[in-house]
Amino acid sequence: HESSPYLLQHAHNPVHWYPWGDKALKKAEKENKLLIISIGYAACHWCHVMEHESFEDAEVAEIMNSNFVAVKVDREERPDIDQIYMHAAQLQTGRGGWPLNVIALPDGRPLYCGTYFSRLRWLSLLEQIIRYVKEHPYETEEKARALTHAVKESEIKQPAGDIYNFSIDDLHRIYANWDLNFDRVYGGHKGAPKFPMPAGYLFLLHYAYLSNNSDALSMVTTTLNKMADGGIYDQAGGGFARYSTDDRWKVPHFEKMLYDNAQLVSLYALAYQHTKIPRYRLVVYQTLEFIAQELTSEEGGFYSSLDADSEGKEGKFYVWSFSEIEKTLGEDAPLIIDCYNISKEGNWETGRNILYKTLSDQEIMKKYRLSKEALEDRILSANNLLLKERSKRIQPTLDDKILTSWNALMLKAYTDAYRVFAEKEFLETAVRNADFILKNLKSVDHRLNRSYKNGKPGINAFLDDYAFTIDALVTLYQSTFNELYLMEARHLVDYTLLHFYDRESGMFFYTSDQDRRQIARKMEIADNVIPSSNSQMAKNLFILGHYFYNDAYLKSAGKMLNTIREQAMTGEAYYANWDILMAWMVCKPYEVVIIGEEYAVFKQEFDRYYLPDVFWSGGKEEGKLHLLKGKRVPGQTTVYVCVDKTCEMPVTTVEEALQQLHR
Repeated sequence: HESSPYLLQHAHNPVHWYPWGDKALKKAEKENKLLIISIGYAACHWCHVMEHESFEDAEVAEIMNSNFVAVKVDREERPDIDQIYMHAAQLQTGRGGWPLNVIALPDGRPLYCGTYFSRLRWLSLLEQIIRYVKEHPYETEEKARALTHAVKESEIKQPAGDIYNFSIDDLHRIYANWDLNFDRVYGGHKGAPKFPMPAGYLFLLHYAYLSNNSDALSMVTTTLNKMADGGIYDQAGGGFARYSTDDRWKVPHFEKMLYDNAQLVSLYALAYQHTKIPRYRLVVYQTLEFIAQELTSEEGGFYSSLDADSEGKEGKFYVWSFSEIEKTLGEDAPLIIDCYNISKEGNWETGRNILYKTLSDQEIMKKYRLSKEALEDRILSANNLLLKERSKRIQPTLDDKILTSWNALMLKAYTDAYRVFAEKEFLETAVRNADFILKNLKSVDHRLNRSYKNGKPGINAFLDDYAFTIDALVTLYQSTFNELYLMEARHLVDYTLLHFYDRESGMFFYTSDQDRRQIARKMEIADNVIPSSNSQMAKNLFILGHYFYNDAYLKSAGKMLNTIREQAMTGEAYYANWDILMAWMVCKPYEVVIIGEEYAVFKQEFDRYYLPDVFWSGGKEEGKLHLLKGKRVPGQTTVYVCVDKTCEMPVTTVEEALQQLHR
């Protein structure tokens, strides 16, 4: 009866799973049974392995059903539960991951945490736990109490003072820390595995722009070039896998997640805007085509992910044998074999090949005596044939739940792509998704729901749902100048201040005060593969503080950043979204107003340039924003370049305005 595809995958296991909720917790307390809390997600390879080995096994199920209350959690639907127990796992074992398996007391306090277990190890663990709890009830209680206390006490309690001052030297220090751990050959951080971490490269792109640092820009382009050439990128069909298991972006963990692809579309689009490297444009277009074909609902929402596995084997859908390439491509096979490193022995596992590039286009062009245009045509033709052949295979499973925060990231991605490439279809998709969110996932009191499935919203939203929706609506306003989106963003900010804000720390809790209380109420501070909800809320307060002249918003944003100042200096990618906020505070953003009939033409011309320190507003008329008042000049389109509520002389051309934007 659940909406989560991950939970439905386990519906017919011999283990008597319960979803997270009062029914399971009350049963555990009534029967005085320990909880097994097993957390994963639909596209998780090792979750499937453990299900097949253990949760489909009758002997394992008998022990679990007789001695425990077993609870299955979809971490994507319930990140609040995952957050608590993942933190417990990291405190107890020093590491985390999925599947996450937790043994807890009947009230939910964690006792023992681990990730994947083979069948024999899982059976052994359960037997040890049963025996230990029976023989050592006092020690059991003390262990759970201590671990729960550690989980609770990790939140920020004391905010920094209201006085703060950030300088360009702070940004230089952040960059210097990045530089120490950067892989100059393959991009990304040194070592394996390699995760994309898009927010980190958005910061480096921004820093390179402000400081005119060519090395910082090279860190971005090296990473994006190697990722686009690697197996992490689907060379035939577009779109990125979740991460690379090696240090060269070659061997992916094959699941494709909406949130990765959304953020990488934004990153590649903005990198193209700054560098004009043609490959980045191709990556954006191919990835958005993948999203349109595979992860878009008829209603305008975006689905969550594609599984890593098909036919029970990781990556089977995406890899090729040498003979398959020859048979599919015919006379073009030798070129593609060279282009994508195909071998008879297999470049990955025996006889299987991942498509990835190591030769440059120039090397291929020289060998086959082709022009650039001819090479591009032949690769496109070959990719289309590969896709046609691949479509005959059994497809990876689709996780078709629609998550608000991930949809907001994709909405922003389409909007960023529209701004850079002026593709009308991208904007239409963005507007359609914004309307979907506002219609189906928001209530009249500005409360959001977390998920949408089978025509119904469900689960009270978490802070990231609000944070990324606010950001996406602001970005959409900056492209359309439709003030509806900006006003909706402000309503959502005020809702979070009412229901999520912690006055003691100056930060936001991850869960609403309307939610059922768990064993701990957590805050999401550090950035990860997705930026933290607190870093994004701080940015939202900063930008909306400028739009609405709201000093309380601005003060809160500064206080939040000041509280984690030292972590932001040394945390590299794990505080990169905070560092973008710091860059705005170091170099005060321009507020550019475009008023008049030709505002859209002017805005499109501005969007040819990478201008990360500009907040845009305008339209045909003055609208409701204070900054726009009194700025319309009848019969002309006028541009005002302002900083901190002070504007330069109005101008009537983009070129003149760009001169005023030169610091």
